[in-house]
Amino acid sequence: MTYCLGIKTKQGLIAIADTRITSGTNKSTKKKVLVEQRDKHSLFIMTSGLRSVRDKAVIYFQELFNEGLVEHTKMYKAVNAFGEQVKRVAEEDRAALKKSGFRFNLNTIIGGQLKDDDEHKLFLIYSEGNWVELNDDSPYVIIGNSGHGKTLLNRVLNSDSTMKQALKAGFLSFDSTRCSANDVGFPIDVVLYEKDSYEMKENRYTAEDMKEITELWDANLKKVLNELPENWMKDSFGDIISK
Repeated sequence: MTYCLGIKTKQGLIAIADTRITSGTNKSTKKKVLVEQRDKHSLFIMTSGLRSVRDKAVIYFQELFNEGLVEHTKMYKAVNAFGEQVKRVAEEDRAALKKSGFRFNLNTIIGGQLKDDDEHKLFLIYSEGNWVELNDDSPYVIIGNSGHGKTLLNRVLNSDSTMKQALKAGFLSFDSTRCSANDVGFPIDVVLYEKDSYEMKENRYTAEDMKEITELWDANLKKVLNELPENWMKDSFGDIISK
């Protein structure tokens, strides 16, 4: 499984991807975010699903640029191009995967800004190759193990959040997922993009790097729980407990 999160705020974009690869009882580390950066061309790609089809789609997509076959100036055109490569890989591999008991599965988050975009963009591409663009009403998207980390983001995140607030919320969302799923874990890769900068900044964080934040979050959650009013509980407990 995978945890990949993309957030769009008015200031810029945040991408967080775990690196854990689980195969049976074996666990390894593999980068799940790709950054493409050149003059007036900045984007990142994160994927969840079968690693083999992911690598194939990414290589096909990169070849389009490296061989000079296309040069996109708007994000939606680059997203269309990647979607076409997803469809291409599906046509090539779906039958063989099905015969071996696997389902073609590749979801993708692409974010960035190209030279003719008026602002930074964030997209979700489905396994069928079609896509949706994220907007102010839905400023984030998770692919992979998405069930555990949404609640916190829904409570605290909106398009007016600063990039620092969004990164903090994004890490806590990942940490909630990590605590509940043994197939998601450290290290995590973080990509930051400030609007109109055309510069992606990448960092990797280990469990040791984030230990203080994790422990502080745990301690404060327990503190808030203990401080919540209890008068509303009287009718439920009755005389069961005296305190």
